[in-house]
Amino acid sequence: MYSNRSTGRTAGRLGAAVAVCVALLSAVGCSASAGTGVRTAGTPDAEASSAAKAVNGGGGGASGARPAPSVPEPAVLARAQVHISDGDTVGVGMPISVTFPRPVPAAERKAVESWLRVQTSSGTTGAWSWVRDRNLLDGQRVDFRPSSTYWKPGTKITLRRGSHGVSRFTIGRSLVATVDTKTDMMTVDTDGRTSRVPITAGKPGLDTWKGTMVVMDKQPKVFMDSRTVGMGPNDTYRGYYYWALHLTASGTYVHQNPHADTAAGHSNVTHGCVGLATSTAKGFYGRVMVGDVIKVTGANKDTVAPGNGYGDWNLTWKQWLDHSAAGAATTA
Repeated sequence: MYSNRSTGRTAGRLGAAVAVCVALLSAVGCSASAGTGVRTAGTPDAEASSAAKAVNGGGGGASGARPAPSVPEPAVLARAQVHISDGDTVGVGMPISVTFPRPVPAAERKAVESWLRVQTSSGTTGAWSWVRDRNLLDGQRVDFRPSSTYWKPGTKITLRRGSHGVSRFTIGRSLVATVDTKTDMMTVDTDGRTSRVPITAGKPGLDTWKGTMVVMDKQPKVFMDSRTVGMGPNDTYRGYYYWALHLTASGTYVHQNPHADTAAGHSNVTHGCVGLATSTAKGFYGRVMVGDVIKVTGANKDTVAPGNGYGDWNLTWKQWLDHSAAGAATTA
């Protein structure tokens, strides 16, 4: 399914970049050189109010705070937007994503990465990488993800935007759902406990994106209109769909679909979304948090692009570093 607008927001509040993505769904899908050395990210201060002093080497920071980067702080950080709100708890698949009001030139990107300082309780090795967002220009979005597959559950994360603020959030329990479009079943692994849910996916010609996606936001109902994406007269739909988990900027959701009441577990009949029967949709919706992982296998469609939502995990670590200016960092 596709939607042209949505109603409501959830506890996993999104930043400006995702709001733009929701508003600008397209008809595609339903739904620099890098350093390789490991550097060490800055240590957080005790209080957010001392961020500027600690980053710039002044008094008032926590004991042992690391010195500021050797390059001047880029002015663009003053208007940087972070998609995770301070205090949020998110799923293991959620990258740290920062967007800017204008493209950052390639010559400035290493400085931006150096001043975007990540600290984690688990001592994660990760890297910033410049992602071409589906609805932004090249150089307007940079994401941080671990070198391992997903975050460790329970990890506490602190992000410093130079001298312009601090965001603190937590990684929750692990939930990874794998959708098999060949068997029309979804296997849900929650902290090692497995369950199975019948699904229906995109019908031939309107296949579901394959690859790894991350829940961008979740809403109890979403208005979807096929006219907004140019669907032909034989594929029209217009109305509310319930228990919607948003996966891509191009309009892919996991949601309740009346057709799934008979098709789930047997055949693929949607316009590209993953449809759940009325009897299972609400329960699955209640289990999922923003940042949880939905993987699609078996689909006859391209792998979702990194910038079509949070498709970061579809790149290998080497590919991720190919778009990083400063290279890998340890976050202890």
